[in-house]
Amino acid sequence: MVHSAYDAVELVAGVPGRIEAVASHAGKLLVAASDSEGFLRGSDCSLRIYSSPASSSEGGGEIRRDGPYALERHEQRFWRRPPLAMEVSATRDLLLSLSEWVALHRLPGLETVAVVSNKTKGANVFAWDDRRGLLAVGRQKRLTVFRLDSGREFVEVKEFGVPDILKSMAWCGDNICLGIRREYMIINSMTGALTEVFSSGRIAPPLVVPLHTGELLLGKDNIGVFVDQNGKLIQDGRIIWSDTPASVVIHRPYAVARLPRHVEIRSLRAPNALVQTVVLRDVQKLVQTDNCILAALSNSVHGLLPVPIGAQIVQLTASGEFEEALALCKLLPPEDSNLRAAKESSIHIRYGHFLFDSGSYEEAMEQFSDSHVDITYVLSLYPSIVLPQTHIIGEHDKLLDMHELARESSDATDEMESYSLQLHESDDKSPLEVKKMSHNALVALVKYLQKKRSGIIERATAEVTDEVVSGAVHHSLILSEPYKPKKPNKKRAQTHTSSIAREMATVLDTSLLQALVLTAQSSGATELLKGLNYCDLKICEEFLKERSEYMVLLELYRSNEMHREALQLLNQLVEESKSEMENTDFNKKFNPQMIIEYLRPLCRSDPMLVLESSLYVLERNPSETIELFLSENVPADLVNSYLKQHAPNLQSTYLELMLSMSESGINPNLQNELVQLYLSEVLDWYKILKEEGSWTEKIYSPTRKKLISTLESNSGYNTDLLLKRLPQDALFEERAILYGKMNQHLRALSLYVHKLQMPERAVAYCDRVYEEGAQQPSKSNIYFNLLQIYLNPRKAEKEFEQKIIPVASQYPGIHKSSSAKFKGSRTGKKVVEIEGADDIRFSPSGTDSGRSDGDGDDASDGGPIMLNEALELLSQRWDRINGAQALRLLPRDTKLQDLVSFLEPLLRNSSEHLRNYLVIKNLIFRANLQVKDDLYKRRQAVVKIDGNSMCSLCNKRIANSAFAIYPNGQTLVHFVCFRESQQIKAVRGANSLKRR
Repeated sequence: MVHSAYDAVELVAGVPGRIEAVASHAGKLLVAASDSEGFLRGSDCSLRIYSSPASSSEGGGEIRRDGPYALERHEQRFWRRPPLAMEVSATRDLLLSLSEWVALHRLPGLETVAVVSNKTKGANVFAWDDRRGLLAVGRQKRLTVFRLDSGREFVEVKEFGVPDILKSMAWCGDNICLGIRREYMIINSMTGALTEVFSSGRIAPPLVVPLHTGELLLGKDNIGVFVDQNGKLIQDGRIIWSDTPASVVIHRPYAVARLPRHVEIRSLRAPNALVQTVVLRDVQKLVQTDNCILAALSNSVHGLLPVPIGAQIVQLTASGEFEEALALCKLLPPEDSNLRAAKESSIHIRYGHFLFDSGSYEEAMEQFSDSHVDITYVLSLYPSIVLPQTHIIGEHDKLLDMHELARESSDATDEMESYSLQLHESDDKSPLEVKKMSHNALVALVKYLQKKRSGIIERATAEVTDEVVSGAVHHSLILSEPYKPKKPNKKRAQTHTSSIAREMATVLDTSLLQALVLTAQSSGATELLKGLNYCDLKICEEFLKERSEYMVLLELYRSNEMHREALQLLNQLVEESKSEMENTDFNKKFNPQMIIEYLRPLCRSDPMLVLESSLYVLERNPSETIELFLSENVPADLVNSYLKQHAPNLQSTYLELMLSMSESGINPNLQNELVQLYLSEVLDWYKILKEEGSWTEKIYSPTRKKLISTLESNSGYNTDLLLKRLPQDALFEERAILYGKMNQHLRALSLYVHKLQMPERAVAYCDRVYEEGAQQPSKSNIYFNLLQIYLNPRKAEKEFEQKIIPVASQYPGIHKSSSAKFKGSRTGKKVVEIEGADDIRFSPSGTDSGRSDGDGDDASDGGPIMLNEALELLSQRWDRINGAQALRLLPRDTKLQDLVSFLEPLLRNSSEHLRNYLVIKNLIFRANLQVKDDLYKRRQAVVKIDGNSMCSLCNKRIANSAFAIYPNGQTLVHFVCFRESQQIKAVRGANSLKRR
């Protein structure tokens, strides 16, 4: 980094004598020079004041570069000895000098203000704090602090002793940094506390240089070290000079050092690179002024006048020192904010192009981001990214205008031309290197776009919100004028909101998605699409299809609510995955479960689309699909109707799984639908077997098992409709279950016993009815009905005839001729006629009553009784049957030995109940006697009344008056008092009731 930061201009030449010190005030040079006749240190020293002709005429206060300075005033023998130091206080118009002692003169007249001769005689160094008016003077091993009082005299504040002779010093806040021989120390100006910092160099004396920030630059041979006000090292704070400097001045943003052969200028910014070298030999003094640096030689004074900041920026930019150029932009005057912004933006752009061409893509994106250029400007560097067509005016014209502003405000040549927007690649690069470079460039683009995205999306969202609010307000205005006369409105005001923010968001999201996919960050592209995005559908769809990024494409469809297209693609991918079994990765990636997961959020918003798209997975994953319908509360009637129309083979599967998975069951209509489906399939199967002649009641197909199980476990179906569909000569078990649901238990038991010849089923049927408590309060009738079927089938049929006729009269579908058949036929004939009657004659809610608890028409036709089965029932269910009724029903020739298993536990149980009853009776009698005894004891209480017994109410003696005693046995009152108190309570109670 070498450029021209300063121009060396000779301001004064041919000064007679030797220049001892130099300063500047109001654009004039103050030069302290020894007499020309001798250069002895003890000789007198004069003060020469030089001024520029231009500054004299215009009254300027800065050192100018136009023309040599001429002698304006000469004060001979101003000092008796050459001054060791001289400093001007511009804010106070004072000249401080240290010769024999510290003297203070008023400027510009040079009147003597104050002389500190006592405490400063023989001093060799001082430090002035112009803001607070404090002066620190070092003399031998003493440090004295003075305060300028009222601008007229110095008042001593503190005096401290120091370890050795002071060589240099500078104020740093309330502290003073001291350079003592080979060591630096910090002393507190209030307390005098000393703190060692570190040792100085071996060659040069200690050098303390204050910075405008309050920090310090301490010299250590050819190294300058930065420390804070307390002497602690500052990280990355070090300047390495090319030689050991004799003195250093700070002129932001540079540090200028006086070296033996030249003046060296370095940057204050790390890494403190060399800026410029000014060849001036034997420089005696370097003095900082407001606008320049004065370099005093033995008999001439040169001014290091800074080159304008704009020109320096141009130089640095042209030489590729972009960071230094940006740092200089911060030093432009605040009033030139537009110029500074233009220069900074231009430098950031050039720096970004330079880094981009060098392969530092991420750093380049940071520069483009700082330049605030439009994202389309950056995207033009990537020809592989397809951008949507928009009406956005790029920032190129704005940038050109800013560059033009920067060029017009500086004297430099045209150095702000932008680089080419194409990505240059050398021909000698291998394809692998080109691919790597392209990947890294795209990764940097992803980070750049992600950084820019939040602000752009926020503006686009705000734009959409404004349009919605504006539209709502416009709509409300229209609705609020229903009664105003309608006049033809030729010019209707329309609120138009610019869509620039949305177009910019579309460009960004579309580019970001492409960059993510090109850098193998498909998951990031998916996450982008899951949130709010403005991706261009057409461009992204074509891009993703070309690269087979189906997961991202599915998310693109989902974000744009193109669910039908997404589901079609999913079905296609699942089919391809199934056909390409050798590609295991593909098979794992796409499976029917993905379709189910995609359908899940659509169940409530678009159930019809879910039904249309679920046929594929319903065939392959029926349980998962049904679980989806149930968990997402898809209307069951809608699902059933759709399947009935489009996939009837899946209807029963759906209803089965729904019935098994739903805890609360399904509604009666769907239960009836399921049973009807089962029955239809069973009837078709029955017809086929009947035609083949292989039908028996004990053959069970899987569907028939499901039918029987559903009939037994559910009750929401229509029994009348099912009975109509059952054949008269088959499916007796199903008919028996339906009779049981209608509480026609005798008919059901008759079918189990005589048609199916399954007595064990009949017993199980009775057990189920008994346990369910369907026959409360006489539950034993159900077993008695079974005994009647076993032992007296004719009587059971007669009782059935007596009950079926009045029941049938309630239904208009039953004809009188049907009832006549019951009276004039044998039992077997009656049974056949009843079985052939229309099943609608029997109400599904009708219940059996009386001893013959049923309306059975399927009883035996007068065959032999089933004594063995009856005895077995009695022995197994003796505790559930009325023994007396059962014995009367048994045949007279029944052997008593066959009844042992029935009578023995029955009699034992009866005896046990009798004994328990007697025990309970005796216990109750005993308790009654105890209560009576307790009553007698309590009635035997004795109350003794003597002459001292007092009434608790009136406090008078009871004597021979009638008395009453309260239940506690101790409180005695006159009977009259007691009666009056009761009357008073009654009256008070009545009054309180009236008040309420």
